[in-house]
Amino acid sequence: MKTISSRQNPVVQAFRQLARTPDPGGARLLLDGVHLVRDARAAGVEIEMAAIAASRLRDASEEAALVRLLAANGTVVHTVSDQGFRAMSPVRAPSGLVAIARRTPSDAGGICSRRDAFVLVAVDVQDPGNLGSLVRAGEAGGATGVLVCAASASPFSWKAVRGSMGSLLRLPVASGLTTAEAVRCVRNHRGRIVAAVPRGGRSPDAIDWHGRVALLLGGEGPGLNDGALAYADDAVTIPMAAPVESLNVAVAAAILVYAARRQRVSVGDARVRPDDSRPSTRSERP
Repeated sequence: MKTISSRQNPVVQAFRQLARTPDPGGARLLLDGVHLVRDARAAGVEIEMAAIAASRLRDASEEAALVRLLAANGTVVHTVSDQGFRAMSPVRAPSGLVAIARRTPSDAGGICSRRDAFVLVAVDVQDPGNLGSLVRAGEAGGATGVLVCAASASPFSWKAVRGSMGSLLRLPVASGLTTAEAVRCVRNHRGRIVAAVPRGGRSPDAIDWHGRVALLLGGEGPGLNDGALAYADDAVTIPMAAPVESLNVAVAAAILVYAARRQRVSVGDARVRPDDSRPSTRSERP
């Protein structure tokens, strides 16, 4: 393969453009690192093209082995000089492998209509890393989808995809909604709305998490605004020891998702099984 060295090469520019401007619907995702590319293949996601730093191709590296497998299966693979690769990788310490994946966009109606729908609704979650971690927590705890609303970051940015550690490649996620549109979608399918609030709500174990449920989670700092809270059928508060008054939104999501999981698994209406609690031995590196 001919080595690309110019920052102006169309291949380099294609990666840089996707890093700057995520695909609004999430049809194309920028993946950085061997682990995300492997996750994409395992999830059956098409790899449109991949690029490897020349130094990694010469080494007996994981990246070299993976791109050979990709090329053997028909993926277009480009070799890029290390200097050129630094221009196309969005991370400060380039991993040596990047790829563009083609994901089938998810529809909000499809997410809300599942019989066992347990949907996370992210409202004004502006940090893409937090948003990715929220998606990760949702998949781990048996959520069936995520709706991203209002002034939230794009869940399809490379930072959010990296923060999800591959979960965004598997869990249905829809974006570009107003909070009202997300709530309407849930209501149209006879779902209930539970809002996460810092105080005044019921204990997580006191909430009825059965059936179609959407959990509203507010962004960093202010949490859910009054308009979003007005949609709620119920409110939940995580008990915290003083003087702590709030938690990172992804941490709060994880706690509440697992509180819901305890109930939902007991009647078999979640995607995870009661015995599916063995600790994973898989590396958690992105």
